[in-house]
Amino acid sequence: MSSPFRDRMGKPLGWSLAIRKMRVRVWSYLLEFVTGFLWYVVGSVPSHTIRNFFYKTAGVRLGKGSTLHMFCRMYDPTHISIGNGTIIGDQVVLDGRSALRIGNHVDIASRVMIFNSEHDVHADDFGPIEAEVVIDDYVFIGPNAIILPGVHIGKGAVVGAGAVVTKDIAPLSIVGGVPAKEIMKRKTRELAYRLGRHRLFQ
Repeated sequence: MSSPFRDRMGKPLGWSLAIRKMRVRVWSYLLEFVTGFLWYVVGSVPSHTIRNFFYKTAGVRLGKGSTLHMFCRMYDPTHISIGNGTIIGDQVVLDGRSALRIGNHVDIASRVMIFNSEHDVHADDFGPIEAEVVIDDYVFIGPNAIILPGVHIGKGAVVGAGAVVTKDIAPLSIVGGVPAKEIMKRKTRELAYRLGRHRLFQ
């Protein structure tokens, strides 16, 4: 007996594939609930301690002294890891649909969006492309910057405000623009500083 199921393109699905897709759909609904909960409820709590507790409970690996300011939005927190002494600004988007690894003493400003999943515009089904994003130690990412899937940002690099990063960035590079291009190198070679404190009640 043929399966009554069809995919979104109208192609028939066998029973085993249909059941697998149903499981994926249920998991997606669960993730959307968690994402909505973190975004609308936990993200609005004006306490770093309380928010960090819930982020860790949801699966984020959050290092010592690191914190996220209010209204951070996450997609699948179980694939997100953040090192020690890192500060992430308010209204930042962290995509965990593939691995997202953020290092130590990283400074991410407000409204930065980091994505590791995007649509394949050349595919017949417009399906997703997922690729790990790695941000090394001592990186600074300015406000409203966008980091796209598969990018590796090297140690001590600086991403200017509003930049769109589509390719890897070499260590100590300062980049800006759309798409982001190298402007100059940082003059310092000894990266051992610690970031200032996070903002209270934010």
